[in-house]
Amino acid sequence: MTWGLWTRETVALMLLAAYLPLALFWIAFEGGEAAARLGVTVLVLVFWNLVFLLARAQPPSLAAAVAALAIAMLAPEGLGIFRLALGISFGAVMGELVFGGWGRNVVNPATVALSFLGFGFPTFDWPSFVEPVAWAAIPVALIGMATGVMAAALLLSALIVAVGTTAAGLLPETVLPAAGIVLVLLVADPVTSAATPLGRFMNGALYAGLVTLFAMHWTGAADVQIAVAAALLTSLTVPLLDEAAVAIWLSQRRRRHGRT
Repeated sequence: MTWGLWTRETVALMLLAAYLPLALFWIAFEGGEAAARLGVTVLVLVFWNLVFLLARAQPPSLAAAVAALAIAMLAPEGLGIFRLALGISFGAVMGELVFGGWGRNVVNPATVALSFLGFGFPTFDWPSFVEPVAWAAIPVALIGMATGVMAAALLLSALIVAVGTTAAGLLPETVLPAAGIVLVLLVADPVTSAATPLGRFMNGALYAGLVTLFAMHWTGAADVQIAVAAALLTSLTVPLLDEAAVAIWLSQRRRRHGRT
């Protein structure tokens, strides 16, 4: 469905524009290896998207590039091209393309790919980020909210819970950079995040709560691993969050109109 200028490709372009500061800072600090990993990720995603687009006689789409940065930045290091391509392929096909493509998927394909790589190759180290790269997540969130492709309620509720749990000494500050990057790249995805206002608020709060819980009790887990696991579990609960939000709204409407 199209509403004026708001098409799927418009949303994809705005997301890519929002991700640009994070991508530039990451490549600037990580160098050629990061650029090469991003290039491989884009090529694998483009290949699988073309396969399914040709099979369905659909026009080309920018959707392949949306998940590329998240996978390239957050995937375990030292995997090699074959393992990385395998994880990307599983995430793209099973997380998105079998459902009809971007916009119809239930879980972000990058989240599926990263979870597959983490479970399938547990001996490889997860990446860490220098502070300037982590700070670049802030303009991503601001651009996303300004253009309307990221829900302000989701981002703000995650921030409120994270600040509260950090102040209470429950969430280590060292986890915050990875959690912030995962928040803007995976959790705030407009396709797989909550669609109702209350659901969006619960979406962000649940993610931050799960990050805190895992950081407290998951001994030996890397910061990115904690954040990706929280993003996966949060995305799986999104339909339930929206269902609960609709049920609460209907209950309030019945009481307001004197119906039982």
